[in-house]
Amino acid sequence: MKLAIVGVGKLGLSLLEGILKRGVLPPSEIGLMDANTTRAAQLAEKYGTQHLKGNQLNGAGRVLVSVQPRVFPEIAEWLAQPSTGYISTMAGVSTATLTRRLGTKRVVRVMPNLAATIGRAQTAITAPREAQDAGDLDFARSLFGAVGEVYELPEHLFNAFTGMSASGPAYLAVVAEALADGGVRMGLPRALAQELAARLLSASGELLLQRAHPGMLKDEVASPGGTTIAGLEALEQAGVRGGLIAAVVAATRRGTELGHDQE
Repeated sequence: MKLAIVGVGKLGLSLLEGILKRGVLPPSEIGLMDANTTRAAQLAEKYGTQHLKGNQLNGAGRVLVSVQPRVFPEIAEWLAQPSTGYISTMAGVSTATLTRRLGTKRVVRVMPNLAATIGRAQTAITAPREAQDAGDLDFARSLFGAVGEVYELPEHLFNAFTGMSASGPAYLAVVAEALADGGVRMGLPRALAQELAARLLSASGELLLQRAHPGMLKDEVASPGGTTIAGLEALEQAGVRGGLIAAVVAATRRGTELGHDQE
């Protein structure tokens, strides 16, 4: 068994599907374990993987830990296996904490976002030298490359990445909801307004990737004395820009607090 996935929630399941779709590993080399044993068994049967119970982690080449950070202290001792590499998706849990609790420096820290569920995630990744030398970093990069883009970052930037990219879909969902509410306020049917907002954000992301700076897209749309510049003025008066910056700052700080809880 080359990979055991502990925690088969949205992220764990998305990663499993990406791995299988891209052919990174065959189902027979993957094991699934979850607190909800019924769900794990059903998924194992559906995808043709192994369903792991009890001490069956023993012998896994690498273990992906995809559980809530608050659960980790309760299961760390049980997770620790000799000659095993670990990949953690737990927000705020540092490689130092992983090393101390798991008893090995073969640890890789990753932070994806919800876009993994559609194969378009942004994932930050980092690992100490021991994990790099053992091939754990390359292995993790291949796993998460199956569900999107992978960015190798120094660990001190992980909480900032979490506060912006991992939490970002929620911020943009609020933006989309607010845009749709504005459309409804001005007479658009609710269903149409929501569809327009979602497609607007999706298309705008593609446009932004083609430009060197977001301000370029803004300036292309905002003509002198037109409707867009009037709307932009209203956004500035409402403090939308400052609010989004503050959201990233607050989420980054919370990630740091979560890390302290695990020390």
